[in-house]
Amino acid sequence: MTVELITGYAGTPHIGSADIGAFQAGIVGPGDYALATGNQLKATMSNANTIAVQSGDAVLNGRHVHLTGTTTATVQSGTQGQKRNDLAVLRYTKNTTTGVETCSIVVLKGTPTTGAPTDPAHTTGSILDGVATHDMPLYRIPLDGITVGTLVPLFNVLKPMKDVWDSLTPIRSGKKTATFTGNVADVLSDAEYRALVGRSYTGCDVVVFTPVTTGVNTALVACYDVPHRIVRAIQVGTPQNITMDVRFAVIPAV
Repeated sequence: MTVELITGYAGTPHIGSADIGAFQAGIVGPGDYALATGNQLKATMSNANTIAVQSGDAVLNGRHVHLTGTTTATVQSGTQGQKRNDLAVLRYTKNTTTGVETCSIVVLKGTPTTGAPTDPAHTTGSILDGVATHDMPLYRIPLDGITVGTLVPLFNVLKPMKDVWDSLTPIRSGKKTATFTGNVADVLSDAEYRALVGRSYTGCDVVVFTPVTTGVNTALVACYDVPHRIVRAIQVGTPQNITMDVRFAVIPAV
């Protein structure tokens, strides 16, 4: 067992595709994915015997593959009176003698049948485990006789990290001093709420209040005064005419 500093100077070349592949698989996942670049591997049948896959990027078990432009592959003609499913795959291969790795688009021919066609088998072993061949299914190509049907995409497109972070609902929090009359206190005016969330309160937003003043032992619930457009805190239990510091958290509805 050894410890190797991959992204460090070692005096001799020491970083291989397996190192980069393991790193990328740890970030994007160990499966097969298209990236949101180029034309995202969109495909059409340019004629009955040719599938054309457009530009984009894919990650196969950590290996990055780039299609700079449209790439074509041949589909064998169908048979009258029979149905067939072919698979267009992105195939990784490694020459076990030289160690050279390549990738290409290959069409796997299915079995013709008069019944319901099934997809042909493809190689599923992981490159991370050292397999010499791995297929990433791109499209199912359905044939009914000599007619080619609509291509069926079989891969997932990973969202960029920015889109993932932007899709998460941020929590806005802060602290206010609230004066209770009976068991009610105004905490967030409409202007303050809009400054936090970017809009007025909606009934789907979640607002949580917690007293933080030392010595205050009471539970608070939030409510919204519609006519006055104010988010208020209500004491649960025996009301206290008191001024206290209140911590709030606002979870806006998406």
